[in-house]
Amino acid sequence: MAKYPFSALVGQPLLKQALLLCAVNPGIGGVLIRGDKGTAKSTAVRGLSAVMPSVQRVAGSRFNCRPDEPLPACDACQQVDWQTETIAVPFVDLPLGATEDRVVGSLDLESVLVDRQKKLLPGLLASAHQGILYIDEVNLLADHLVDVLLDVAAMGINTVQRDGLSVSHPARFMLIGTMNPEEGTLRPQFLDRFGLMVDVAAPRAVEERTEVVRRRIAFETAPIVFAEQWINEQQTLQRQIDQARQLLPSVRMADGMLTMISQLCTDLNIVSLRADIVLYKTALTIAALAGRTDVIPDDVKQAAELALPHRQRKKPTDAPPPAANHPDPATAPPKPPTETETETGPDSKGTDSTPDDSPEGDTSQPPEPTQPEQVFGALPLIAAPTLPTALTEQVRQPQPAPAGKHPATTGQQRGAFVRAVPNPQPTDLAITATLQSALLRNTDDLVISRDDFHQTVRANKTARLILFIVDASGSMAAGQRMEAVKGAVLSLLTNAYQHRDSVGVISFRGVDARLLLPPTRNVEQAEQALRTLPTGGRTPLPHALQLALDVMQQFREHRPFLVVLSDGKANVSLPGLSVGAGSGDAWQQVVQLAGQVRAQSVPALVLDTDADYLRLGRANALADALGADCISLDSLSADVLTETVSSRVLTL
Repeated sequence: MAKYPFSALVGQPLLKQALLLCAVNPGIGGVLIRGDKGTAKSTAVRGLSAVMPSVQRVAGSRFNCRPDEPLPACDACQQVDWQTETIAVPFVDLPLGATEDRVVGSLDLESVLVDRQKKLLPGLLASAHQGILYIDEVNLLADHLVDVLLDVAAMGINTVQRDGLSVSHPARFMLIGTMNPEEGTLRPQFLDRFGLMVDVAAPRAVEERTEVVRRRIAFETAPIVFAEQWINEQQTLQRQIDQARQLLPSVRMADGMLTMISQLCTDLNIVSLRADIVLYKTALTIAALAGRTDVIPDDVKQAAELALPHRQRKKPTDAPPPAANHPDPATAPPKPPTETETETGPDSKGTDSTPDDSPEGDTSQPPEPTQPEQVFGALPLIAAPTLPTALTEQVRQPQPAPAGKHPATTGQQRGAFVRAVPNPQPTDLAITATLQSALLRNTDDLVISRDDFHQTVRANKTARLILFIVDASGSMAAGQRMEAVKGAVLSLLTNAYQHRDSVGVISFRGVDARLLLPPTRNVEQAEQALRTLPTGGRTPLPHALQLALDVMQQFREHRPFLVVLSDGKANVSLPGLSVGAGSGDAWQQVVQLAGQVRAQSVPALVLDTDADYLRLGRANALADALGADCISLDSLSADVLTETVSSRVLTL
């Protein structure tokens, strides 16, 4: 399938510059591309590989070994008469649902069974050596894979230790990630690994948008013909990259500019020294791409625009800088929830409008937990001939979850497969790893014992909705509560991206309640929605609980967790709610609605904000009605609230 030509991209000068700089100098560390769906992020990345110069490797090497770096673990390198070959730059998609073994490599069972030798089956990191490792929606990447990439990106070497096998191989690649900021952020350690970062947006000019559509239609109608029309521009770009690579070692920077780089990073409160190094490398590469051997001040300025914004330290309550081509958030109205988010909830996922297929993660439901005895029969031993029947019949049998618990909370029984670890008493049997262990012990006579059993370790990807219900009435220090909630919301959104958790805020004051922040994972949207926090008036707590029930119904698939900040002193009833003799009594309505929440098995936490000398205990009564704990917060702040909620979510 033909790729959309890189040279045919319309606009996006910063995006194209960042990608070309990384193509010239992979030592920069790759690039992170942030932007809304449909802004050609994936198209640009896939098109880059077509204009990058070819690479040399040992012919047939599954590790993409360079001729000057033969690898003992590579069969091709161990051939006496090995040859070299020229290949297109490797381009590897890393699916979000990939297992750790698929990424780093695993034991080659074929070599064990046929050759009686332990060999490494290379993973995606080996395939990406000398090339591009591309992660679409990198902010949704499983946390265990993030940890692996952090180590390999830092060292340039991948070390695999599996089943008595220990192998290291080079893994130097250009790391490119794309993400939609509406779906969460990256943790700072991972963000810092990207040398450059670019914010992209759809063009606003009518002529530019028209040209985008015109080229898009032409490509989809006749992709090969369209690509041929841009062959000259593609070859020009390829020569430009090759010439810049040759010139790069000759580029020099004056000491004064190096001092300016360090001063700039210090002034912007950037802690990571990687920023200084990346800024230096990027400035040199900009000069080389322009055909110069001396760095000028403008090179440093351009490099700073790409290398520094994502490394600036910001407090959780700081307003994020506006993205390129976006209006100033200080003057823009709060962003309403999108149609997709309204209809399908905060976990819905958009797609990039590009001609290329995005890598598909493992979205299928994992198998239910299986006990070893159900698969392999009586212990301690079972002969191989009975395995197929046992496997076929028993693996399909679902196991009921313990009563009263959500399936996702029953240990490590759901979620994508991460790895298998030895465990003689597994609760979720890893069948392949168990069979593999038995084969390694005796390849001639397959006999499985308890020592071969392996436990499946899964990544829990089930999203949770944290819904705050905040008393904004004038009964107490409402302003302090609202500011604390704002800080906690932004902190939770910043830290919970890997779980795809979302946060919503309901405030109640005056005569009703309103959804101040619709459930979202977008930090910028949350900041804008919570910028103004009105307080004062009476306490319509029944209205807030009714609205919470409506929101939870709309997002019922996302395991809501209620956090109520109130003293419980309701004094505004909800019209039309029948509670028998006390139909107009606000407190009786609170008890009735709290009972409805409890009946849905929704976990909750009540934070008592009663500051009166004589406390009425209404917050405790509300907690009892909800079936929740009640905690008195004598000192309420964003940090205290964040820590309290985070610790409780981890126990759910």
